[in-house]
Amino acid sequence: MEMAYLIGATILAAAGAVFGWRARGDEGHGHRAFWWMVGAFVCQLLFLGIRGELRGQCPLDDLGEICLFLAWSLTFFYLVTGTTYRLSLLGVFTAPVVVVLQLVTLFPGALDTNPVRAAEVDPWRESHAAFSVLSYGALTLASVAGVMFLVLNRRLKSLRFSGGMMTGMPSVSRLVEAMARIALVGWILLTIGVVSGLSMENGEVSVHLVVATVTWVLYAVLLGVYFVRGLPGRYLAWGLIVLFILSLTVFSKI
Repeated sequence: MEMAYLIGATILAAAGAVFGWRARGDEGHGHRAFWWMVGAFVCQLLFLGIRGELRGQCPLDDLGEICLFLAWSLTFFYLVTGTTYRLSLLGVFTAPVVVVLQLVTLFPGALDTNPVRAAEVDPWRESHAAFSVLSYGALTLASVAGVMFLVLNRRLKSLRFSGGMMTGMPSVSRLVEAMARIALVGWILLTIGVVSGLSMENGEVSVHLVVATVTWVLYAVLLGVYFVRGLPGRYLAWGLIVLFILSLTVFSKI
C-alpha cells in the first residue's frame, strides 16, 4: 500500500507541473495545478505515516525516506507560499524537483524493504533530524524562487516582457520578498535542528552536525546582510542558490 501512495504522489506532482505550465496567464489552470499538488502532499503524508509506524520513529533512516521527507517538506512550503504570495507559477519550478526526489525514492534499493523498528527513541535526535530536513524544504523553495527571480530579471533586462515564461510571472519585488522570508523560515527551522542536535543524550558532535552548524552560520550571514544592510535581489538569489548547492553537495558526501 505504501508504494501505491508513493507512485500516486509522483503522478500527482507530475500533473501539477503540467498544469502549472499551462497556468501561465490562466487562473483556472493555476487553481487546478495547486490542487494536484495538494493531492501529492496528502499521498506523501500517508506514505510517511506508514513508514513512521514501521520505524517507530521519524522515517529518515534511508535515502528513499530522506528524499521523500524532503519532497513532502518542499511541497508543504510551496502550498503555503503559493497562497501567501500568490506565486502559482512557482509550481512550474517546484513540481519537477518534487518529482525527481520521489523518483529517487522509487529507485530500487533506495528504500529498505524490511525497515527495522527502533528499540528506543531519543526525542532530541528525532527533532534534530526532522527539523533539519524540514528546513531544507524551505531552503530548497527559496533557491527555486531565486531561479525564478534570475529568469525574470534576465528577461526584463533583455526587454522581453511578453510571451513564454514571462506570462503569469509575479513582480520582481514580490519574488525578492518571498525569497527572503522563505529562507528566513528555513533558517529558523535549521536553528531548531542544530540546537536539538547539540542537546542529544549522548552529547556526541557528529560531522553531520558540524556541517549543519556551518550551513546555519552561512545562511545567517547572508540573511543578516539582506535584512540589516540591504542586498540587491540578484545577489540574494545567487547567494541562496550557491549556498543550497554547496550544502547539499557536502551533505551527500557524509
